[in-house]
Amino acid sequence: MAIKRRIDPAEGARALARWIETDEAEAAKLPRPLVAMAVRYTLEELASRAEGNSVEVRVPPFGVTQCIPGPRHTRGTPPNVIELPAQIWLALASGKMDWDAALATGKVTASGLRADLSAELPLV
Repeated sequence: MAIKRRIDPAEGARALARWIETDEAEAAKLPRPLVAMAVRYTLEELASRAEGNSVEVRVPPFGVTQCIPGPRHTRGTPPNVIELPAQIWLALASGKMDWDAALATGKVTASGLRADLSAELPLV
């Protein structure tokens, strides 16, 4: 079943491309709506490429998605949750950072046996 997209793929790809071409120091200064669009676009991409409900990926305050096939949770907090800041998420999605480096920052929370996105990233 295809996910319902809220972000126009062309606009989302442009926002992500702008984030990618910006150096790390300047990326933190990009307009909040641009970062939000890039995050939401990449979360939708992840959900469409790895359809499922066993892992919840949270990028506060911009978005959340469920992905990865496997057991589905029905109530409360899912057993497999990944939470990380927008800049790290975009670095992972774009290939500027790998999963192990992201975990080493100490800013990524990954709980549960399936909370590993290394096989799904980068998205571009």
